Amino acid sequence: MIASDVRIEPATLTRLYETSGAREWAVSADALAAALCASVAHRFSAAPGRNDLETYLASLHVADLALAIACRDGHDGAWEHFIRELRPALYAAARTVAGDDGRELADSLYAELFGLAAPDGARRSLLVYYHGRSRLVTWLRSVLVQRTIDRRRQTSRFTPLDADDEVPAHAIGHQTHAAPDPDRDRLVSCAQTALDAAIGALEPKDRIRLRLYYGQDLTLARIGRLLGESEATVSRRLERARRQLRAGTTDRLRREHGLTEAAVQRSFEYAAESPELQLDRLLSGTEDG
Repeated sequence: MIASDVRIEPATLTRLYETSGAREWAVSADALAAALCASVAHRFSAAPGRNDLETYLASLHVADLALAIACRDGHDGAWEHFIRELRPALYAAARTVAGDDGRELADSLYAELFGLAAPDGARRSLLVYYHGRSRLVTWLRSVLVQRTIDRRRQTSRFTPLDADDEVPAHAIGHQTHAAPDPDRDRLVSCAQTALDAAIGALEPKDRIRLRLYYGQDLTLARIGRLLGESEATVSRRLERARRQLRAGTTDRLRREHGLTEAAVQRSFEYAAESPELQLDRLLSGTEDG
């Protein structure tokens, strides 16, 4: 679904405009309406029913959405408010996530929020991707975390192996004498594809929690501080996401790849040996930390 397919009642648009404070930032009713329609289109794959639409719109953080629109449009007062109220939280989150590199990372993200010049000369702000589903400060933390993960992943690609990282002789001997399974590579590939699709079907914040917990080994308490959630909430939502991943991955392996139950189990076992997948942790249970 695209934004032009969304139809919002005029009375609802008027109410949301008045409660958003958009007028303070010189954001027009049409601009807010366009952002709301884009948010609905991003959330729903097909046109929602009237009740679902009204419930979704009522859940949005429209004041933050109006501020984001004003900032991406270059409103000076909106940016002054952002710098005063939100940038300190952004720097604090950057220090928590990236340590000494946090300030540089936050400044880089701030530049993207203000807007980078495109080839056509227009300014493109990262805020165009904010849809009001969470508080703006929470969304900023999530983006910051993702930038940190991406940077670490990119850096790790260029980290050379030390001499001490050589494979032990006993491991080489074990690999030499083990009878290889001719289907191993195919099953690992199937598991990777199915897991990627299952992760992609999760809510964005569920994906962030998984990356922080399993990819960065952060504790539940630290994730909670980053995302503004209690430790118990992080634990509960991680467990829910893990169950969804297990069910989604298994279903795709059976339905899309035609694997039998035994082949599904073998694909999990082989993929669990691949560090980048970590299926043994992702799909078998969470560990409090």
